[in-house]
Parts: sequence; C-alpha cells; structure tokens
Amino acid sequence: MTTVDLLNSEALAADLTDRVDGEVRFDAGSRGAYSTDASIYRQVPIGVVVPRTVDAAADAVAVCREHGAPVLSRGGGTSLSGQCCNVAVVIDWTKYCNRVVSVDAERRTAVVEPGIALDELNRRLAPYDLMVGPQPSTHASCTIGGMIGNNSCGATAQAFGKMVDSVRRLEILTYDGLRTWVGETDDEEYERILAEGGRRAELYRALRALRDRHLALIRTRYPDIPRRVSGYNLDSLLAENGFHLARALVGSEGTLVTVLRAEISLFERPRDRSLVVLGYRDVAAAADDVPRVARHRPLALEGLSGRFVDLVRAGRVPVAVLEDLPPGGGWLMVRFAGDSAEEARERGQALVRELEAADGEGPAVHFFDDPRRAEALWSIREAGGGVTSFPPDDRRSYPGWEDAAAPPERLGDYLRDFQALLDRYGYGKAALYGHFGHGCVHVRIPYDLSTERGVAAFRSFTEEAADLVVGYGGSLSGEHGDGLSRGELLPRMFGEEMMAAFAEFKAIFDPEGRMNPGNLVEPHPFDDNLREGPDHRPWEPATYFAYPHNDGRFSRAAARCVGVGKCRSLEGGVMCPSYRATREEEHSTRGRARLLFEMASGELVTDGWRSTAVRDALDLCLACKGCLSDCPVNVDMATYKAEFLAHHYAGRLRPRAHYSMGWLPALARAAAALPGPVLGAANALLHAPGLARLAKLAGGVARQRDLPVFAERPFADWFRRRTDGRTDGRTDGDRGRVVLWPDTFTNYFQPGVAAAAVEVLEDAGFTVSIPDRAACCGLTWISTGQLGVARRVLARTLEVLRDDIRAGTPIVVLEPSCAAAFRTDVPDLMARAGGTRAEDAQGLARQTKTLAELLAERAPDWRPRRLGRRAIAQKHCHQHAVLGFDADTEVLRRCGVEVDVLDAGCCGLAGNFGFEDGHYEVSMACAEHALLPAVRDADPGTLVLADGFSCRTQIEHGGTGRRAVHLAEALVAAVRGGELEERPEDGIADRPRIPSRRARTAAMGTAVTVAAVALALSRRRRRNGP
Repeated sequence: MTTVDLLNSEALAADLTDRVDGEVRFDAGSRGAYSTDASIYRQVPIGVVVPRTVDAAADAVAVCREHGAPVLSRGGGTSLSGQCCNVAVVIDWTKYCNRVVSVDAERRTAVVEPGIALDELNRRLAPYDLMVGPQPSTHASCTIGGMIGNNSCGATAQAFGKMVDSVRRLEILTYDGLRTWVGETDDEEYERILAEGGRRAELYRALRALRDRHLALIRTRYPDIPRRVSGYNLDSLLAENGFHLARALVGSEGTLVTVLRAEISLFERPRDRSLVVLGYRDVAAAADDVPRVARHRPLALEGLSGRFVDLVRAGRVPVAVLEDLPPGGGWLMVRFAGDSAEEARERGQALVRELEAADGEGPAVHFFDDPRRAEALWSIREAGGGVTSFPPDDRRSYPGWEDAAAPPERLGDYLRDFQALLDRYGYGKAALYGHFGHGCVHVRIPYDLSTERGVAAFRSFTEEAADLVVGYGGSLSGEHGDGLSRGELLPRMFGEEMMAAFAEFKAIFDPEGRMNPGNLVEPHPFDDNLREGPDHRPWEPATYFAYPHNDGRFSRAAARCVGVGKCRSLEGGVMCPSYRATREEEHSTRGRARLLFEMASGELVTDGWRSTAVRDALDLCLACKGCLSDCPVNVDMATYKAEFLAHHYAGRLRPRAHYSMGWLPALARAAAALPGPVLGAANALLHAPGLARLAKLAGGVARQRDLPVFAERPFADWFRRRTDGRTDGRTDGDRGRVVLWPDTFTNYFQPGVAAAAVEVLEDAGFTVSIPDRAACCGLTWISTGQLGVARRVLARTLEVLRDDIRAGTPIVVLEPSCAAAFRTDVPDLMARAGGTRAEDAQGLARQTKTLAELLAERAPDWRPRRLGRRAIAQKHCHQHAVLGFDADTEVLRRCGVEVDVLDAGCCGLAGNFGFEDGHYEVSMACAEHALLPAVRDADPGTLVLADGFSCRTQIEHGGTGRRAVHLAEALVAAVRGGELEERPEDGIADRPRIPSRRARTAAMGTAVTVAAVALALSRRRRRNGP
C-alpha cells in the first residue's frame, strides 16, 4: 500500500480549504478534467488547487507536506509525455498566477509568474518590441512555468536556443519548505550562502559535492547536440556554466521544486521575415541538406515529409496554400528575420543564390517575402498535431515516440533507419515533421494500445527506437521531455552511473520523493497508466447523432480530444468563449471532452448520462461550434452537448428555458396567428415592468435581458400578399429559381431582413420563392437537446422541401445558425433515419447557400451601385466554423464596401445561451472581450454588419448605441441607389421596437382590469353554486 493510499483526502481538502487563498476542488468533475494532458496517459489526481497568489501556492505545498501528499505543478497541461498527470494534488497556476511582475527593457529581462501563457506574455511585451525566444507550437496556451518545467523549444529555438538558455533566475519552493531565489552562483556567492547556514547552505553544499564527484561523467555523458532535453541538466552545475542552479532545474518536470516566479531573458522582436521553401526527392534527402542550409543562420528550419503534406491536403488547409509548395516529396521551410524587409529578403536570397550556384541536382526553390503568403504556408507546419492524429485514410495515431533528436549532420540517415523500423513493425509510412535544423523529429504512430499484443509491440518498438537514436548520438527527447513516455528509457541513453547521479540530484531537493513522483527517477513503466489501454472498455450508448467521423461511436467522439489546449487561447478565432470568460479548465473544450471521456469510461464519473458533473461542465458551452473549426482535431462540443442533454433530461423536467426557447418556433408561430391588436398588446405586456419580470421568471430568462419583440406581420405573410397569395415569386429571373428560407428569427422578429433579401435576389436576376408550408431547421430543439422533437420537426421540413431538394434548387438561408444546422446537424441527426430521409438531408446540406454564397457563385457579374462606406463585420460563429466568410467579403467589395472582419470571437449571446438565467455575466464577458469595444470605437458612419440575429441583438443589448445590419440590408441599400444616412443603419435596419411606456402602461392596466373582472366573476360563481 502506498502513501497515497493512506491519505485522508477529506482531511486534506478541508485543510487546504481553510488555509489556502484559492479554490480547492476534490470533486469527481474537477479531478476528471485534470486526469490527463496531451499524452497517451491518464492518472486521476487527488484534487486540484487553484491559488490566487504565489504565496497561496506556497501555503498549499505546506499543507500537502503535512499530509504527505504528492504535488504536481501544472501549466497549460499540453505535455505530450505524461508529466502533467499524476496521483497528486495538482496546482493550476493559470487562472490567477499569471502576472508580469516587472519588465526591464534595457536589460531585456522580465520577471513573471508561472501561470502566464506565452502568447499573453508576448502581447504584453509588444510595446517594448521584445519577446520570449522559444516559441512552441502550443504558444497560445503553454505557460512560462510549463516551458521551464519542460525546457521547451519550438521552431525559433533554432535562433534563440532552448528555454534553459533564457532562464536567469528562479524563485523556488522545496517540498520541505525552503523558499529562495536561485541562479548563477560564483564562488563568492557560494561562500556567503554557506556562511548563512541552514537548509539553503545544505542544498548548495550537496549540489557542489554531487557535481565534483561526477565531474568527468557530467562532462562526457551528455550528447553534444543542440536538442538534448532528456534527463536532468547536471551540466549547468559545471563551473564553466556558472554553477547555475536555475538552469539545472529547467526541464526537471516538477520533480524537484515548485517554481513561484521566474526571471527570463528576452529578445528583440523580428521586424520583418522572409521564407524559403525547398523541395527534395523525399524527407530524408531534405534532412541530408540541413547542415548546408543551417549555415545561413535562419530564424527557423523546419522539415516536412510527403505523407505529412498529404494529410494536410486531406484536412482543412486550403488547397491554394499547398500550391505554393515547390515540387517534391520532402521539404525544408527556412524562415529568416531582419530589422527591415530588405534585410530579411536578402538573407533569404543569399540561401537561394548558393543553392542555385551549387553543382549537381539541387532542391526546387520557392521564395516568399509576401507576409500573408508566407504565414499561410507556415500554418501548414503548425497544423502538425491535428492532421497527424486522425489520418482520414488510416488508423488513429498517437504520441509516445514523437520528438527524438539526432545530430543534425546525421539526420537523413537516422530518418531512413527510423522509417525502416516503422515498416518492420507494420506502422506504415510516417508523417514526419519537426525542427530539422536541430535534428528534432516529430511523428505520431498508429499504435494498437487497446490489446495486450499491441501494447507489447508498442514496448518493443519504443525500446528499439530508443536504441536507434542513442546509437546515432542523439536524445530520447528533443523537445517534449521525458515524463512517463521516456523516464524508463533514460538508462539506455545515460547509463546506470548517470542515473544514480540523477537520483542523488532529486534526493537533494526532494528527499521524500513527493514532487511529481514516477517521472525521470524511479519512473513508472512507459506502458502503464495508458488512457486507452487494454483495460479500457468504454460504454457504447445508443445515440441520436450518427458521429460519422468517429466510427459512429459516441465513445470515440468523447476520446477525440488530443489535449493540445488550443481551446485555452485568449485571443484569435472563436474557441473557446467560455474559457476566455472564466479561465476554468472545465469550461474549455478540452475540459469538457475530458469529462465526457470519463463518463464513457465509467470509472470516475459513474452515473452516465445523469452525471451532474458533466452537465455542469457543459452548462457554459455556448454551442458556438468554434471548436469544430479551430480545434486541431475538430472536436464538436456543440453536438456532444446536444446529445448529452437529450439523454440527461429524458423522462425528466427540463430547465424552464428549454421550454420557452427550445420551443420558440412554435411559440412564435402561435403569436403570429394572433390578431394585430392582440399581438401588439402581447408585446406591450411582455415588456411591462411587472409582467416582464414574471414572464422572464416563468421562461427561465435572465432578468437583465429585454425580451424580443414580435413583428406585426411575419415575412411569409408579407411575401404571400406581395405575390397574390403565391409562394413561388412574382418575377421570372434569368438566373433561375431559389427558395428563400424563412427562419424563425427572420420570419417572426426581423422580417425586414428577408424582405431586403428578396429585393436583392430579384435585382440579381433570381426568381424567389418560399416553402409552401411552415417548417423549421430544428435549431432551437437541437441546441436544448430535445433531439426526438428535432427529428420529427426535420422529417416535416424534409417533406416540405423534398421536391426542391430533388430538383437541386438552391435554398438560401439568411440566419447563419440555421444554415449551419442544415449543413452539419441535419445530415448527422437524420443519418440513422436511413432511406430517402437521410439522402434528402444530405441533399439539403449540399444545396443550402448563404445569400453571399449564392451571389458569388451564381451571379458573378452582378454589380449593384457602390455604397462607398467602411464596415466592420462580426462574423457569426457558425460562419466561422461551417460556412466561411470569403463570399461575404467578395460581395461587399462589389458594392464598394471596405470591410474589416473582426477577430472578436463569439458575441456571447449564442441563441438561447445568453438569454438563459444564470448565463448573463458570462455572455456579456464574451461580448466585452472584443466585440462591444470594437463597435463602440467604430466611426458613426461605419456600417456595423452582423448576419446573426444573436450578434445583432447582443450589440444592441451591449449599450453600444448602434444597430447592426444584415448583409441583405446593406446590399438592398446599394440596389436602391447607394445612398445611406449619416448613421447607415438608420435608413436600412427596420426593426420592431419595444412598445412605448404609454402602451406598456395601458396594456398593464388592461391586464389588471381583466384579471380583476375574471377573479370577481369566479368568486360570484363559487358563491352562487352550480
């Protein structure tokens, strides 16, 4: 029985709660969210502490020491080798301990707390024209503390070195309570420390004695390569290296001390860049040429194999980007930096000239100094982790042997031998990529980890791979560290004598062995603790959605996340708005995926679909679908949430908002059937102070929200009256007929948008029709998890549209969320229906067009009058994730609108989400992140464009004083002559208005009178009897 088994976790949690200024979480949901990282391993932590200050973190370690509990410091949780999961108390620094303590621009140094993400730190350093040197591909989410623990590198390490080269000093805390700053130590400083006595003197004396005893070993046993990350940095204790304790601790993976603050060196930010891409016969031939290319001292020197590029081509990278690659089967991407565009260009051209002047057959060469083209091409390299994890034509691939480093001058031969080893084990052609300039190679391998035989092959292969790279004079790890993946293999690289020195080194700092145990020293076997090992038998429930990209299995979808943490980025893209608002792991896409995995596994989360832990994690998911496009492996949390809610509430009462907003299409249709005066009175009552509060309470709506106002007349009624009761249009356009879809939001709340679209489409030469019966895309039922109802609604919709679907008629959808539902949700949800319904659903997905797509594709020569205005556009999340926005930009360009597409993320309203009680604060935090400030800062004459009903509503509710307009409303202004008001929305955004105070008061009075009369009559009947 281990010490951990003897722990009283309840007493530990109670003491931590009493004595630590922070959040203490020992519940199953929190433990599940932190049970793994980006590796193949899983270990459920004892609990999680989120300290508010570094002093609070020190208090947490002290409490753990009293209880004998192991401690694991965790940064972004993106480790690929398993060092960020352990049966320990996890300290998550990222939510609060992310401060920049100081910046010394003259000395080019900064003091920071460990939880700050690299991109965030670089944003704060931008005013100084400084940056952190190493730039891992997880730069959006990896933290400085994690980079120190891992000795991170990235592509720019080619120029700036590993993280160890940037660390100047560290404030550390040992498990037994010593708190001190460490760094370079000269003899005078050393003697002063000894003279002071105490634990610090004891530590320094022991470290110097260790160094002196093993001096020859330390000087000779480390491989002389630029990317040795494996093992402890005992070489930093050498006198010629300044007896540098801080650098000796870098790369120790939390096994020695807790880092509280760090002083790091900074570098000047490159002002301009150029890119040279070289094409070779194959990837090994590309590697052969690394030494010649590296002599030009590039900023980065990356390699790609043909298999890697094939996987990128099959993924989401636009084919046009790949056309910029020179011909070949292997490539080097060489990035140069300069203080000016001319310098960056000249440095790249110098390499090109040398290659062109060389004798013999050289590589194909493409040179780029256009930043946009260069960045697009560079994005191919950064797609690595995603495209290699789920090859569309092969088995799922895993890390585990993904970052070995060979001497750069021997890299080509190493790759040939490595591929031969892969072939011998039947793992196939490798998608190789990585930092070839330093000899570091990344690869994911299709291991079979689900059977004992497959795991045995994994072990045998890994041992042979270790011997291969060591035989070349290389390192087991060139970037990602040892962790659980390579700790057991370290003796093959360093020998037993050095391993004994490593054990002594750990004992000096951590004599009780409580700091991230099982890594590096006394390591766990690398085939233990596998997340999806032979004992993993996930639950396979029946589902509504078909999950075609996950073998039709929910358990596969739940295990899809590979943990790289892009959903924890704070800027750019859409994913993940709730994480940006809360900085909570459970409220990131990754955290939710972890809990769904635990639910499917059934070990930690044992109550399946009824799990409150999973429900709570999904509660703040906005169903924005940002993860569908932004996540490297295209996790689709909106779908998973809908599936979960369908089963969680099966046979139970749902939240009130599921009835009021889930059934909004039916409620809106009923309201539209009311006579005009009655509908007007209903609008007034729904906005009268007393009744509005009651209506919101009954409907589960946030009290801070204004309820939408029903239009006096739905669009469909307007259209039929316009066409004398017909639904097939009144013009014979020479471009053919289209169906304009009257979605609930446009039809019943903002019909002016659809009326504008009719005018635009007819002007462009189309015959416009609408469905002959009411139908719905089912979105509100899908987003609230009422999937049985959604299927019935969609069956009717497919019947209503059947003839148009089979005739190939374009179906124009103005609301992006409804268009996305037709494109993605409907085919997936109806796939299990089989037969013609499934076929019609696929046809509907193909024929669904946005207004911009239709005009761009089928009316390329249509040119309305010019508006001549600037615009800012809030791209709807589902446009970002599913539909795209290029067509919108093109159509706006035709009418003279220069559009700035905001990179503002989700608006935060997200359909029903922002209206639901309990979500208002998160909803507005999402909007205030970037969208609302951008709208407030816009010039009054600037068009504010937003196709999403939610986006337009949020902009109005956000106190901006502006009304956003739909693309159709902007285009109709061009059709009508191009004249706009000073505030452009004033003449084109026709919106139902909240009834006046007088009307609301009158309606309230009438309601009270009617209620009083009804009550009096009821009492009279009771008195008089039957």
